Amino acid sequence: MKIALLRRLSSAAAFGSLLMLSIPAFGAESTTGQPVTFSKDIAPIFQAKCQDCHRKGTAAPMSLITWEEARPWARSIKERVVTRNMPPWHIDTNVGIREFQNDASLSAEQAGKIVKWVDSGAPQGDPKDMPVAKTWSNDDEWQMARKLGAPDMVIKSSAYTMPANSQDQWWKPLADIPVTEPRWVRAVEIRPGTVAGRKITHHALAHLVQDNDPDAQKYSDAPGGARSPNEAGTLMEWAIGKSYDEYREGTGKLLLPGSHIWWDIHYHAVGETIRDHVELGIWLYPKGQEPKHRTYLVGFQSVSREGARLDIPPNSVVMQDGYNVLKSAARLENFQPHMHLRGKAMSMEAILPDGSTQMISNVDRFDFNWMTNYIYTDESAPVLPKGTIVHIKTWFDNTASKKGNPDADQWVGWGDRTVDEMAHAWVNVTYLTDDEYNQWAATHKKTTTTSRRGGN
Repeated sequence: MKIALLRRLSSAAAFGSLLMLSIPAFGAESTTGQPVTFSKDIAPIFQAKCQDCHRKGTAAPMSLITWEEARPWARSIKERVVTRNMPPWHIDTNVGIREFQNDASLSAEQAGKIVKWVDSGAPQGDPKDMPVAKTWSNDDEWQMARKLGAPDMVIKSSAYTMPANSQDQWWKPLADIPVTEPRWVRAVEIRPGTVAGRKITHHALAHLVQDNDPDAQKYSDAPGGARSPNEAGTLMEWAIGKSYDEYREGTGKLLLPGSHIWWDIHYHAVGETIRDHVELGIWLYPKGQEPKHRTYLVGFQSVSREGARLDIPPNSVVMQDGYNVLKSAARLENFQPHMHLRGKAMSMEAILPDGSTQMISNVDRFDFNWMTNYIYTDESAPVLPKGTIVHIKTWFDNTASKKGNPDADQWVGWGDRTVDEMAHAWVNVTYLTDDEYNQWAATHKKTTTTSRRGGN
């Protein structure tokens, strides 16, 4: 008991130290004699990192396409950049994996240029220096279509009417999957059916129901191997900050004849009556092309679903541990923390069979408004042996200082409502054989620091 207490205290202290270190110092890389202008220096940064959301016709509060649009927001932009609130990339860059396919963060040099631009009066510069404008897809177009073309099939939930004023609602209809033979999935994308629907859709899960699936319970984490909606059958989870999953070459998900999508859609009221549905786009491998590995979306838990171990007192910061054993060697493809309004931080580390630990990723400033999915590159994705314990640590902040906390004087437990709490990491897991893991281990050096549990 004393050892566990000391570990919790030391973990909390370490987290505090990491948080202090995670705010980078800006400006050192950009302190040259050359002036920083919007046209030459800032517009390319906004184009690469910001304009996907900050343009006309999107939910963002301002457009950052032109100098005239961006200039009135200059000081607000600087504040958001310095505090790492924008772009919404909240992973701790001081520990764990640092290479991601979808890295939306600013480099220290880019952030420094923005700070210097604002501090020098946000000058426009020569309009001739502006980069060629990007062409953006419409909101009613699929994001994956840019790469893979139109989806092979689109599955829609039945519509639901959300009242203007209401408690949170969960809509769980079934939808058929129109396949008459086994087909492998290479990518999936979920989106609300209309622009108005984006206002009320908190998140949406597309569970895969396949009664004839021989592997359905193979890697289940449920007690006794029982089936649960959060095991291998979940195709995808959508939330603000995540649109699609594209599986690595040689991996995919399997659809069988007679399959269904069991939707689990969380709606919340926004002061106006809105009727909407959710859509799932599916891109298939060509017929006869079967990937070598099957990928499963797993919810690695930090809090039991029954909520028995989650107890957040008023005006307190608490930490929660969850342990998940890999029943086979595996590659972890991504890290997507999921918490609610009191969520503060979440880390994922591997406790290896030899007792050493490997920090994989740490989101040190979780923001409920952005359920960002951090996708590892082919080389950085962690490959772990059978018997590894995936350790999920979660911090909850139930104090008045936590932005968005509805009431710091309330006790908080587990629940589906936004004002309740939960904690798990959505991770696409590709399981490997022991031989495949040994071959990988023989050709890859350790790229992250490990430490012996209980050591210095």
